[in-house]
Amino acid sequence: MLPLIDIVFLLLIFFICAMLSMAVHKGMNVSLPGSASARIVKENAISISIMEDNSLYVDEKKTSLDDLKTLIKGLREDKKETMVLLFADKTIQYQDIFLVLDEIKAAGVEKISLQAAALSQK
Repeated sequence: MLPLIDIVFLLLIFFICAMLSMAVHKGMNVSLPGSASARIVKENAISISIMEDNSLYVDEKKTSLDDLKTLIKGLREDKKETMVLLFADKTIQYQDIFLVLDEIKAAGVEKISLQAAALSQK
């Protein structure tokens, strides 16, 4: 009976680890810059993606910079603590990222996370 209990606990640990390693990403597929300290955020958040051609997506829905603040405010109505995950292609200019950041701040979001791809450790 004892070996059976050990196997059940090992399976339980395996499934818990497998579930924790899965991250939900609602954004677009963006070529992110690398970072040695990148980590996966596992909170419910709004995903904003800036593509290589400067097109803007909010949770896979294409939008413009002018409509971004209104769209974020609409998504925030049901959540008090909202976090925005900003995925910007590594070729996007710094100024374009700050234009989007300004609109996010104007929508009242205080928690903004710039996303990066994890660099492989050698």
